[in-house]
Amino acid sequence: MVTNQPWAGLHGDLQTAKALVYDASGFACSLPVPEPEGAEYAACAFTLDGRSIRFRVAKTTPKKVGQFVTVWQRSAKGPIRPFDADDHVDLFVISSHHKDGFGQFVFPGEVLCEHGIVSRDASGGKRGFRVYPPWVTTTSRQARTTQAWQVNYFLHLGQDGPADLTRAHALYRPHPHQRHGGTDVVRP
Repeated sequence: MVTNQPWAGLHGDLQTAKALVYDASGFACSLPVPEPEGAEYAACAFTLDGRSIRFRVAKTTPKKVGQFVTVWQRSAKGPIRPFDADDHVDLFVISSHHKDGFGQFVFPGEVLCEHGIVSRDASGGKRGFRVYPPWVTTTSRQARTTQAWQVNYFLHLGQDGPADLTRAHALYRPHPHQRHGGTDVVRP
């Protein structure tokens, strides 16, 4: 795939998303800034139409279904900590790529707060979590419950032809009156 030179060193999933979604949708995208401590998950930060994005690539693990991803940052005092609502990250974009499919979870920060992944007022939160793409067959009640809310924020890329740009707009630029969480409104 031909990419812009500044993007050439970035993870292939991010380059593909730029070509199939960001450019095709006319989104204004800043050059991603790699987060060296999260290099194992291709961690980077960028803006998309003025929205603060944190990007990660989920990894398949040998013993559990789904994929694992870290979502932490280093505090000013040194230790790592979960992202907090006060960090003002608008969207956490988690790329999921496997032989059975390819796509992105586009989670609003508030949704991850509601599900205990992003902390609020430095309380709670997680440094990592599992994602369950639509092609995964979950084996536990907890995984099924998690997958049920997560797939509402999933955007398929590549395998079935072009990306659904209407869905991309709904996920990346939701209308202010839409409520994410509790009752999820972004449907596949």
